Amino acid sequence: MSKLFKRTDWMRSFKLGKGKRKVAWRRPTGTHSKIRRKRFGYPSKPTVGHRTPTTEQNLIKGVKATLVRNVNDLSNVEKGNGIIIARVGAKKKMDIIKKAQEMKVQILNMKSGGNSK
Repeated sequence: MSKLFKRTDWMRSFKLGKGKRKVAWRRPTGTHSKIRRKRFGYPSKPTVGHRTPTTEQNLIKGVKATLVRNVNDLSNVEKGNGIIIARVGAKKKMDIIKKAQEMKVQILNMKSGGNSK
């Protein structure tokens, strides 16, 4: 996985990212910015060498994902792949989860209990 790059001075204020779980990258533009000048001891900027390896691209938790909108879409899922359940109602979601557990398919967007293998 590629390195996480954080915004300049993110730790100084809550507005920029202090206390947040994820801090978005913003390009440093200040005249005297140490990060923009790539000074030693300061956070690094994303450059050409920081790309995610091609073997890991388009994977979620190391598994290729397929979007599932209904129970019939589960028939298109290949063995070893995971699924992402689309925004559906509770009734349809429960049907998809039951069918996925029968097929022993990994559900990638569930917080707990759905990752069966």
